[in-house]
Amino acid sequence: MPDRPVNVLFLCTHNSARSVMAEALLNVLGRERFLAYSAGSMPSGRVNPFAIEMAKTIGFETDHIRSKSWDEFATPGAPKMDIVITVCDNAANEVCPIWPTQNGQAPAIAHWGFPDPSTTVGSETDKRRAFQEVFQSIREHILLLVNLPVENRDRQALAIELKHIHAR
Repeated sequence: MPDRPVNVLFLCTHNSARSVMAEALLNVLGRERFLAYSAGSMPSGRVNPFAIEMAKTIGFETDHIRSKSWDEFATPGAPKMDIVITVCDNAANEVCPIWPTQNGQAPAIAHWGFPDPSTTVGSETDKRRAFQEVFQSIREHILLLVNLPVENRDRQALAIELKHIHAR
């Protein structure tokens, strides 16, 4: 791993909820060791207000949060990703994006599937509760990630560790 923060990209389809919350959590909980980003394969163009609310609860600055395409991270001048984690819910038949190799080197790749809280039907309280539950699940994963000695792992070993995090 590099002598810089470990770059992590959280991918989802719309980049409006789960991937944004994961980005916020890792940037707060993994500060200085990790630099997190998020993107979508088909961005909605809008971040869900409940995702913004969750990010604010941990002190994450939300002024710059936006729903963006993963294309931004596949350009020659983009940060090189060390880890890419998809957060779509395969159980709900969501199509998760597949990250291409950058400069001939693939990052450590893992899938952490979380239900999409933005599909919750019901009252504002029901929707907020769904976001809180998914936010907490992502937080548990992020806490395990920030405690991994990622700097001492090759990409294949790191990918295995990342998969174990989700299996716990």
